[in-house]
Amino acid sequence: MKNWSFLLLFLVVAYFSAAQSDLASITIKTSSQCEMCKKRIEKGMRLQKGVKSAELNLENHTLTVVYNPRKSTPQKIKVALTKIGYDADDMLADPKAYNRLPDCCKKNNHKQ
Repeated sequence: MKNWSFLLLFLVVAYFSAAQSDLASITIKTSSQCEMCKKRIEKGMRLQKGVKSAELNLENHTLTVVYNPRKSTPQKIKVALTKIGYDADDMLADPKAYNRLPDCCKKNNHKQ
């Protein structure tokens, strides 16, 4: 019985280890400004297909996203960020989404 328990435990650990190794990570420079941006971006990113986690660093305005590369791509993640209203590296925010942001979330010199 101990052998079966050990085998089952080993298979479960191996399965979850393999699943974690299939994930990829991307770091994106954003136009985030405040805590409201952080909440909005992290929530919006978690709703994207294939995204496992999203963490915004407000000090350096970077978003780190862990995702399943079989379900998403860096390009899709960046486009999703622009549709939330924020710049993603060299991609400008979607103008309509940007205009819906509260004033505290807008860049000072944003030209759209």
